[in-house]
Amino acid sequence: MTGRPYILAECTWKMVRATTYEVAVLPWGATEAHNLHLPYATDTIECDAVSAAAARLAWDEGARVIVLPAIPFGVNTGQLDIRGCLNMNPSTQAAVLGDIVRSLEPHGVRKVVILNGHGGNDFRQMIRELQPTTRIFLCTLNWYASVNPSAYFSVPGDHAGELETSVMLSVAPGLVLPLGEAGPGTARAFGPRALREGWAWAPRRWTQVTDDTGVGDPAAASADKGHRFLDAVSRRIADFLVELANADPEALYA
Repeated sequence: MTGRPYILAECTWKMVRATTYEVAVLPWGATEAHNLHLPYATDTIECDAVSAAAARLAWDEGARVIVLPAIPFGVNTGQLDIRGCLNMNPSTQAAVLGDIVRSLEPHGVRKVVILNGHGGNDFRQMIRELQPTTRIFLCTLNWYASVNPSAYFSVPGDHAGELETSVMLSVAPGLVLPLGEAGPGTARAFGPRALREGWAWAPRRWTQVTDDTGVGDPAAASADKGHRFLDAVSRRIADFLVELANADPEALYA
């Protein structure tokens, strides 16, 4: 049995040396508490699953896409007082991203997509700084925002709520505790109005926001909702990967 040809971790050198990959997908998650019922690796598990599903669809349409091993550490500066939450500062992420891009550049990869699965990660400024130093086209997307979740979930939630719990019930049900053991995911809002309304921004201090580390009620989550949402997300991201694989990075503007 051979590995999937679009998952680098499963490929052999025999497979890789025979293939020119046009697009590399870098899943980037986090290691952090997810309410009382989801595992710490939730963001990374979901990123891996979405990347693999989208890459499979794109590969079947002829796009030579390769999914890189997921990065399991995200920006968690607001959760440093929660046991087991692991933080990677943005400056460290920028260094890691630069090393990966420089490793890929001599091997014919012309585009890199950072597929992000953690709200605390933001790669846009890193890309602004790195892009002038490489000929590889760089872009990023948040997989959970690629499709409007309101058509699939009553109250999607921000962290370990209905959306994330449904996705985990779809891709890794054995790692999800019974929903009766989950906390309600009740969250406290900022006091200052501008921060509360979102037109001013500050990082949240997680233990002051929520008692169970969740933000959003997971009670209505189901594997079926997760399946349907993942199908839509994977299809949309796959379409983007196919289009990007066929695009000339020197002529991206219509």
